[in-house]
Amino acid sequence: MSNSKLTRRGLLKSGAVAGAGLAMPTLFTSNVWAGSHGGFTNAPSGGTVTLGFNVPQSGPYADEGADELRAYELAVEHLNGGGDGGMMTTFSSKALDGAGIFGHKVEFVTGDTQTKSDAARSSAKSMIEKDGAIMITGGSSSGVAVAVQALCQEAGVIFMAGLTHSNDTTGKDRKANGFRHFFNSYMSGAALAPVLKNAYGTDRKAYHLTADYNWGYTTEEAMRSSTEAMGWETVNAVKTPLTTTDFSSYIAPVLNSGADVLVLNHYGGNMVNSLTNAVQFGLRDKLINNKNFEIIVPLYSRLMAKGAGANVKGIFGSTNWHWSLQDEGSKAFVKSFGTKYGFPPSQAAHTVYCQTLLYADAVTRAQSFNPCAVVEALEGYDFDGLGNGPTHYRAEDHQCFKDVLVVKGKDNPENEFDLLEIVEVTPRAQVEYAPDHPMFAGGELGECNPGA
Repeated sequence: MSNSKLTRRGLLKSGAVAGAGLAMPTLFTSNVWAGSHGGFTNAPSGGTVTLGFNVPQSGPYADEGADELRAYELAVEHLNGGGDGGMMTTFSSKALDGAGIFGHKVEFVTGDTQTKSDAARSSAKSMIEKDGAIMITGGSSSGVAVAVQALCQEAGVIFMAGLTHSNDTTGKDRKANGFRHFFNSYMSGAALAPVLKNAYGTDRKAYHLTADYNWGYTTEEAMRSSTEAMGWETVNAVKTPLTTTDFSSYIAPVLNSGADVLVLNHYGGNMVNSLTNAVQFGLRDKLINNKNFEIIVPLYSRLMAKGAGANVKGIFGSTNWHWSLQDEGSKAFVKSFGTKYGFPPSQAAHTVYCQTLLYADAVTRAQSFNPCAVVEALEGYDFDGLGNGPTHYRAEDHQCFKDVLVVKGKDNPENEFDLLEIVEVTPRAQVEYAPDHPMFAGGELGECNPGA
């Protein structure tokens, strides 16, 4: 049975929809659909609204997942009027009032993606079908994000992506019901290239180790494109399974490859382990091609830096956000999170907190939980005060555009959280690209689906 979709431009802001008799997706049981719930999937029928937080509670990205859950719980607390309000007090939109979302108290359910696409789809499906979740958010893997985003499109709920960095999420796998606040692989390459050129020159030979799934592929592509454009040669690129814990067999060949730079297109526990193995093999002490051997980590996080410890010293990478930023939004979030949990938040925590507020704000501004109303409220939305400076949610692909941070492992950290230093705040204009850029080609946003 086909999944019909409602054209979002024809939506009434009251939440009413046209097009009676639209086909029901076969994946979901009838009790969650519009016929009995007011025109769209899981329309709230009482004084509460349920959000689904779908994160890796096990697997190689579990540390990120744990921090995401902390941030989600904090966001719910703030939306329901608890705590100090966090970034609700600095957000340029003043629609949120601490009385839940559009007058509904916020409740939530959680799922474990296990950093596996099938498990993530299963848990998201359960939250929608059994728990009545009207919005799904979370994830620390782009493979998971793409899978859950497709499911939410079919189900007729909004997907507010968590930590997903692959170009595909808002590229070939973009969906009208999905939105990404996090930056992407292309942006990392565009931000890092000028810094790497200044630090290491234009005559370099790079060896890539790449996580064997869509995030790894697009990150390798972005890094190769940006570094080859400035004169670097790529001597080899090797895929590594996501389940790998010992990378020794992948590091050893680097020594005889002629490469003088190793690019680790790895994230989470994979990056911690591969970097540790690279240091154990003495790569950072080598002189190759009359140059000091260098290692690059395209996508960093505080949690990864903590896991890798002293091995990150002097290593460049990029990040979506960092707790040391001194804008009012970042300071407010760090204060709220630190007061509740006793340590600073990661970029994963930051982006999911922002996504939760942005969803709540869109519903409130639209005066409707209807997914098509939410899509209209977010498309082309400009906002500030959430820690990344002025930010734009582009209508063509539902990708956020904002400044990108280039960071480096600190040589002399003051404490266990003070491991990365910001070396460059790359202006948004430097990382922007056309919606039909070749790295993002092949996808169609389509129309929003309210599930009716």
